[in-house]
Amino acid sequence: MPEGDTVHNAARRVGAALVGKEILALETPQPRHALDRWPQRLAGRRVRSVEARGKHMLVRFDCGLTLHSHLRMGGSWRVFRLGERWRRSPRRAWLVIRTPEHEVVQFDGPVLELLTDARARSDPRIASLGPDIVAAGEFDEVAFLGRLREDDQTRPFGDALLDQRNVAGIGNIWKSEACFMAGVDPSRALGDVRDEEALAAVRAARPLMRLSAERGRIATWRPERPSAAAAGRDWVYDRAGRPCRRCGAPIAARRQGEAGRTTFWCPRCQS
Repeated sequence: MPEGDTVHNAARRVGAALVGKEILALETPQPRHALDRWPQRLAGRRVRSVEARGKHMLVRFDCGLTLHSHLRMGGSWRVFRLGERWRRSPRRAWLVIRTPEHEVVQFDGPVLELLTDARARSDPRIASLGPDIVAAGEFDEVAFLGRLREDDQTRPFGDALLDQRNVAGIGNIWKSEACFMAGVDPSRALGDVRDEEALAAVRAARPLMRLSAERGRIATWRPERPSAAAAGRDWVYDRAGRPCRRCGAPIAARRQGEAGRTTFWCPRCQS
């Protein structure tokens, strides 16, 4: 699932291609939108802003309408130079916005809807989000801790970090990496996690996620030789059974929470 840093990165790229630009055409190839008349409703309009809120992306037009996108597991936004070959099949396109220089394409949905600005502001999926870990400005640590303490204190810490009502933007990769960098067992109950430990997790993840939002997905593990630091190399994520990069113990994995997302951790470093 694309996480907050990926969505913020997409919003930067899409915004650079669309904001203030003339829109030559808007197409909705996905059959479920065939009767929605988006091309007619948005004809002659310009995009005034593109922003990310956690894992949600909002494309705001100058007519008081907002395109709301959530990529869930497999969706993506791509920006191509006009005439450039798409890297996914056109049959997977849900939305195409064409300017004199670019084609902005949303592939594979699955959440793509046109809302009024008022509806977008009040939509509970957006209004209920916790502090955005990737957003510019100061991260509201007080609000984060407050929401964490209002949650079920028997809930595993790693599962609570995935709850977008506690903190917006963290997904399965950054959950595992943040817990490792903070030295906290992701299975520990919230009530047994000190405020300092919870803050250590978000403080470790936030600068890396912000860097990833600017540059694209980065490695969290940095070996001494930069040439070996291939993108996507992490401390624990997707490394079950392999030796911990810090202590050598085998990395463990277990499904966690109602969604059954796999969590990775080092039993020795995070004891």
